[in-house]
Amino acid sequence: MNLTDAKVGEEYIVKDIVTEDEELKSFLFSLGCYSGEPISVISHIKGGCVVSIKDARYNIDRDLANAISI
Repeated sequence: MNLTDAKVGEEYIVKDIVTEDEELKSFLFSLGCYSGEPISVISHIKGGCVVSIKDARYNIDRDLANAISI
């Protein structure tokens, strides 16, 4: 399951970042999004979603949401 399938308001644990793009992995790591970290979807918006990672909120696009396995 990835973030595009997540329910709003529930906390999930990041299982893996599923992508071959090392820049994408580095970017998500810099946000604090890596295996074992809790993540919550605040809302689904057209083209992506708003997530909460380590007390910060980020607007991520559908490609990033699809890469985050929960």
